Amino acid sequence: MLTPSATAGTSGKATQIDLFSLRTPQMRAFHLSWFAFFLCFLAWFGIAPLMAVIREEMGLTKEQVGWTIIGSVAGTVFVRLLVGWLCDRIGPRLAYTWLLVLGSLPVMGVGFARDFETLLLFRIAIGAIGASFVITQYHTSLMFAPNVIGTASATTAGWGNLGGGMTQLVMPFLFGSVFMGTFGLSAGVSWRACMVCAGAICLLTGIAYCCLTQDTPQGNLKDLRAAGKIPAPHPGTSTFLNAATDYRAWALFLIYGTCFGIELTIHNIAVLYFMDYFAMDLKTAGLTAACFGSMNLFARTLGGYLSDCFDEKIGLKGRVLWLFAALFCEGLALMLFSQMSILATALPVMLVFALFVKMSEGATYSVVPFLNRQATGSVAGIVGAGGNAGAVAAGFLFKSSLDWPTALLILGAIVTVTSALALTIRFTPAQEQESSTEMARAAGPDLGPHSAPVA
Repeated sequence: MLTPSATAGTSGKATQIDLFSLRTPQMRAFHLSWFAFFLCFLAWFGIAPLMAVIREEMGLTKEQVGWTIIGSVAGTVFVRLLVGWLCDRIGPRLAYTWLLVLGSLPVMGVGFARDFETLLLFRIAIGAIGASFVITQYHTSLMFAPNVIGTASATTAGWGNLGGGMTQLVMPFLFGSVFMGTFGLSAGVSWRACMVCAGAICLLTGIAYCCLTQDTPQGNLKDLRAAGKIPAPHPGTSTFLNAATDYRAWALFLIYGTCFGIELTIHNIAVLYFMDYFAMDLKTAGLTAACFGSMNLFARTLGGYLSDCFDEKIGLKGRVLWLFAALFCEGLALMLFSQMSILATALPVMLVFALFVKMSEGATYSVVPFLNRQATGSVAGIVGAGGNAGAVAAGFLFKSSLDWPTALLILGAIVTVTSALALTIRFTPAQEQESSTEMARAAGPDLGPHSAPVA
């Protein structure tokens, strides 16, 4: 819940979200993590709304465009697995700093691509910054108490994902109005300049993240381990193996592939889809596609908030039931959208579909912090990788001989069936009791989780 105060709960975790403050380490991590993810998302999909221009300049075939869609999300699968483990080892602050600094290089590098092979290589490398999502979720889980963790994690992720919608507006604006209109550059130079700017901003944000955040409410992991306040990771143990042996992590891996993976796919194809099937120009298609991404402003937060509410009423199983319902409705809405041929009906159906996609994502990561407290980063990495694995699998449908509406229909059916996996996720009585105790402790006598209106 977004409320006007941030009270430190157990272990210094915030029990409420002070949305308009940067005074506490919890809220600095909150705001910088979503903003960094926003920029990463914008840079990650920066060439998607410009692909029509790039396709014409480089003479790309449909198959080659399909490979760029797959390449943009394929590399992220492995980097998310690595980053989740890295967060458990060195903490989210340093992990985010290095990811932003190193990830900015291929973002700027794609502006210098001259052929399909080079473009594809940089497109794969750019996918690494998509792992920023895992760090955002991990950092949030260290800073906020169980009574608001669903809302907090969904909000930081949702506002970060908003970059996927804003890139549909920002990149065409920079391309057409700034670099071509104001500076008089050619189309070929303008789209390249857009990517160089996006990479430079990511680099600066990485430096800011290092200077302005800390790993936990008590301080950085390195200092806390040196002081003996928390144990250092044992050389013979692996948080990743600990997480990877839990079937629930892999169930969420598949579930996240059918919500976030679908969102990534839509971001990659939306502009071309509306141009090719609804005869729009580039700017109009970009504006229409941006409506899908703009739902992240509130929809993912809503998914996390409702998960917190269900947890309060009926425990952790409430989070699972809500996840099933949101995902099931997402699949139905996607199948309906795939059959729309008139813009007046396609737009409202797309918005309903977008609402459930993003609520499903928020519901998924509202479950993640409760699976394995000793390997939260690795669990977050596995589940996050599932999102990109789903996008890779979906990408092959769009490079095949199928027309795109048929591909969307098939994806919708897959999502609907996969929603049943949510019902297989179980929690032990000890986990239920631990969550219930922490929820009550975080709420306190005068700070119930519903003590203030949603901001």
